[in-house]
Amino acid sequence: MLTYQSANLPASSINQHALLLLHAFPLSAAMWQLQLEALGNAGYAVIAPNAYGIEGSEERVSWSFTDYAHELAELLESLNIGRVTVVGLSMGGYQAFEFYRLYPEKTASLVLCDTRAEADAPAARSAREEFIRAIEAGGAEEAASRMIPNYFTAETYIEKPELVAEAAAMIGEQSATVIIAAMQAIMMRSDATPLLAAIDCPVLVLCGAADKLTTPETAESIHSLIPGSEFHLLAGAGHISNMEQPEAFSKALLDHVKEVSRA
Repeated sequence: MLTYQSANLPASSINQHALLLLHAFPLSAAMWQLQLEALGNAGYAVIAPNAYGIEGSEERVSWSFTDYAHELAELLESLNIGRVTVVGLSMGGYQAFEFYRLYPEKTASLVLCDTRAEADAPAARSAREEFIRAIEAGGAEEAASRMIPNYFTAETYIEKPELVAEAAAMIGEQSATVIIAAMQAIMMRSDATPLLAAIDCPVLVLCGAADKLTTPETAESIHSLIPGSEFHLLAGAGHISNMEQPEAFSKALLDHVKEVSRA
């Protein structure tokens, strides 16, 4: 079973449309708090699950994004949610691709944020293997020290130390085992590039203009391969763009889901 945060979940009607927010590595559903409030206040049903082992979700030593997509589908069915706008940021974007591949009929639209479609190149895989060895030795503190410096713009580290501390606290609540299992799932993910041209639901590609991990050029390449997709850069945002520029991010989501709801 997965734990989750939510707003306006339906009591009945399996045809209910909702937004499914999939969090980044190695954060939790708490990263979506301001989007849950903004979307919920606008009257939309929203659910933000925690990946395996996070905030009370069932812990698994070994899991794949295929496993997780099936678990998400079961969770949605249990909540009487028929179709979703899948919003995935970074690792959540990898999960969004897999959910669409397995459940296109459940996917009303996709919002792909600060993510990439291709599988790891050998150098990236080697870096992830080194990361795992470091986490085995240093635990969550080591994960935070490596990930946090890449999350935000230079200005945010100076002007919003509370935001940096919030992200670090999310990582600090996780065990080394949980962090490593998620990293292994990332390493095992399929190359989603061949899928892009076949995506036939509405797609919004979002990216922080200052994202150093999945750059605007990476986002632009996803957009260019998905027919009819929309592309939006978020000024003043790095990799965790929804936390750094929550108002602009939430507005982009609301504009997108309004169009999907009218279709």
